[in-house]
Amino acid sequence: MSLNWKEINLVLSELDLEGGQIQKITQSTFDVLALHIHNHGKTTVLLAALSPGACRIHETFRAVPRGGKPLRFAEFLKARIVNGRITKIEQLGEDRIVRMLVRSGGEELRLYIRLWSNAANVIVTDSGGAVLDAMRRSPKRGEVSGGFYRPEQDTGPDVQPKTPAREYEVRDLGPEGSFNEQVDSYYAEQGGALSLEALKAEARKIYSGRMGRLAASLEALSEKQADFAASGSLRHYGDIIMANLASIKAGDSWLEADDFSTGERVRIRLDPLKNGPVQAEVYYQKHKKAKRSLEDVETEIRAGREELARLEGILETLLAETNPLRLYRLVRNKGLQTNRENASGPKLPGLSFRRGDWTILVGRDAKENDALLRRHVKGNDLWLHARDYPGSYVFIKQKQGKSYPLDLLLDAGNLALFYSKGRNAKSGDLFYTPVKYLRRAKNGPKGLVIPTQEKNLHITLEDSRLRELEKCRVE
Repeated sequence: MSLNWKEINLVLSELDLEGGQIQKITQSTFDVLALHIHNHGKTTVLLAALSPGACRIHETFRAVPRGGKPLRFAEFLKARIVNGRITKIEQLGEDRIVRMLVRSGGEELRLYIRLWSNAANVIVTDSGGAVLDAMRRSPKRGEVSGGFYRPEQDTGPDVQPKTPAREYEVRDLGPEGSFNEQVDSYYAEQGGALSLEALKAEARKIYSGRMGRLAASLEALSEKQADFAASGSLRHYGDIIMANLASIKAGDSWLEADDFSTGERVRIRLDPLKNGPVQAEVYYQKHKKAKRSLEDVETEIRAGREELARLEGILETLLAETNPLRLYRLVRNKGLQTNRENASGPKLPGLSFRRGDWTILVGRDAKENDALLRRHVKGNDLWLHARDYPGSYVFIKQKQGKSYPLDLLLDAGNLALFYSKGRNAKSGDLFYTPVKYLRRAKNGPKGLVIPTQEKNLHITLEDSRLRELEKCRVE
């Protein structure tokens, strides 16, 4: 439910904003903006929400959380209108557009808050109507820097309405308090997309889905664990073969013998082309592989259970939140991360570097390489490895819609060569390819992969670059 024009007028009539100084701007999410206005010894937090079905403007009496990272429009407002004074604030006719005139730095700016559910926006213009910036940039409407916006031309008593006028009334939203207090309380409890109930339902849907998928994965891993745990019989078969070498003839496909531990008769498959000792060695090798696989599966199960417990904790925290604005930011902007890189949980294996907005991960040995491959990288992340030397796997985490800059490839390449046996050579060739083009080497050691569709990158170690990267290392 969005506010109608009569309700907007009532909201504004209760507020003492003209002559007030804008001291602070907070943009919690892409569609929630708060202006902290000081006037006559009191600070009023004016909230403008552009969420479809819940467009409104009113004083809020709840803490407004800061966004996870600086947002463009908020930074623009901080530069242009913070410390400015409001000379006038009013609704333009019955059009649900609030115009705020702000005197700042010797110029008058106009801030328009348009509360239309299908086209809500906050637009800042100069006194002539030239658009300086908009919360939601819309080139088709001209609501971009350099465009023109002057809604006063479409409102007022002399303008013929495009559609028949509809009668509106101020709704009863609460039993007590000012209308601003009633609106603030109403939207916190049941106001559509920004209500606590709706946000908690969304949080349950998001996290319950993730936890369900994780639980299914853990169940599959548990089945593998049970299979690998039975691998002791493979070694035992090898021992039985070695104890019965004299009974095995060339071309035999089966060995029938007594199990010396139980006394029972057992039947063991053989390869007709292999002699007895080689047959036993096959079973010993299968046992070793199953044992390694069991260790890997148990590690994945532990990590999965830790992640499941962490997600349950996040959901519990979200459901206990009483401030809808904070909950909205956490749910929509992922204020509580589920990605292990950003979560305040167990440290990533290996080394991590932050180069601007990019993340580089380095595994220093086979165990760290394998852990990064299994749990911390995805198909479109980039893998780099020294071509002729054993050593680190280096991964560049993908950024959606971005290609990997050459300078970043040189950073990762220097790390890959530096953390390899080729460090002393000072230069060398690297493989690089997306993770989705790696396949594990069958029966190979932990972490060993075979790349396909790989490209070559020649790297000469740069001491200055490595020193810069060390400053970007994430502890």
